[in-house]
Amino acid sequence: MKKHEIIEGKIEEYEFPNKGSFVYGDRKVTVKGALPGQTVRCLITKLKKGKAEGRLAEVIEPSFLENEKPSCSHFGACGGCTYQTLSYENQLAVKERLVKRLIDDVAKDPYTWEGILGSPVTKGYRNKMEFSFGDEYKDGPLALGLHKKNSTYDIVQIRDCAIVSGDYNQIVAYTVDFCKKNNLPFYRKMQHTGLLRHLVIRQSYTTKELLVNLVTTTYESDRLDLAAYVEGLRALPLSGQLAGVLHTENDSMADIVKSDKTTILYGRDFIYEEILGLRFKISAFSFFQTNTRSAERLYTKAREYVGDTKDKVIFDLYSGTGTISQILSPVAKQVIGVEIVEEAVEAARENAELNHLSNCRFIAGDVLKVLDDITEKPDIIVLDPPRDGIHPKALAKILDYGVDEIVYISCKPTSLVRDLAVFQERGYVLKKACAVDQFVGTVHVECVVLMSRETFP
Repeated sequence: MKKHEIIEGKIEEYEFPNKGSFVYGDRKVTVKGALPGQTVRCLITKLKKGKAEGRLAEVIEPSFLENEKPSCSHFGACGGCTYQTLSYENQLAVKERLVKRLIDDVAKDPYTWEGILGSPVTKGYRNKMEFSFGDEYKDGPLALGLHKKNSTYDIVQIRDCAIVSGDYNQIVAYTVDFCKKNNLPFYRKMQHTGLLRHLVIRQSYTTKELLVNLVTTTYESDRLDLAAYVEGLRALPLSGQLAGVLHTENDSMADIVKSDKTTILYGRDFIYEEILGLRFKISAFSFFQTNTRSAERLYTKAREYVGDTKDKVIFDLYSGTGTISQILSPVAKQVIGVEIVEEAVEAARENAELNHLSNCRFIAGDVLKVLDDITEKPDIIVLDPPRDGIHPKALAKILDYGVDEIVYISCKPTSLVRDLAVFQERGYVLKKACAVDQFVGTVHVECVVLMSRETFP
């Protein structure tokens, strides 16, 4: 086997999140994006002793799991919903098997596996999308959409994305046409030139309110007629209500949505979402679960795992806009949320007031530092960290509280099992676990675990 050689094989193993593999000669070849049972052709990109990595070039024979036709015209080109050829039943089965295998590999004691909770909605479920400006190919026409599969630069022009409502597709189509007619250049990451960067759309699943945020640099900004852009948006025959239009300036070199300055062009800079009987004010940069209906199942399971909270103090660490804190608040003595994003904390405080909750307190700051200053001692800790999991130093401080129960919500199971190993070393026992599908059609999956402190180091 040589680098850049094209080989064929049948996928025999499948590992989280989407790595298929087969044996070729004396090496195990791993192919990202290949499904179990597929016969594939791949280009060898890396060689190691006993191992190799290949880039998927062609699926010669489909997997036994592939029993559906793609619901989106962008399937194959877009790097997003790669599970579209699997029925939803098969998607759930694959995700459940992958998550359980990860947890089984690290769990020291028997625990109760509670399966996977599917999403109540499988189409148009996302309440937020970030679209990028670029071109579909080098020096091609302006495009606005999602990155092409295995590409850092090329953009797939979105026309009928299946995981958002039709309003998103209308707004994307209008925006790219507006920018083309006005000959507006997109931002080129390598040269650091150009104007257009991102279009971020949020839509409440329950109220149907829309928040549109056009993100640009300040270069050549005099060419952008924002008033005309808003006028055209307001004229669109949308199913939902346009609650606000924002313009965010971002001259950062990083390819992320970041605000140097955000201006309200029309309406307001937030929408309302409802979940489990509570109302939440969501601003442009607030974190909120992207699948509202599935999030209800996630939070219901987390509340179930927390159990009896009467007269107890709960720490909700990495609390975002305080959703979990407020769901637990009515049945707890006090809930203290800690979140590093100040805007999210401000929103959490507003939401607690909106829901008439007086026993929630939210602190802005890094969990690692904030824990040194909190005088209260928790009875229960709820963790919902970012994808990379908990910083080792913060994890040590969390463990030092020695609470009886910890509920850990994770959007990246590999980070969870890494942290779970540390919890077990410090005397925690895994009691219950389940997976929750928030991202239909994709390889991503969340999980919730309950740990109890039954032994002591």
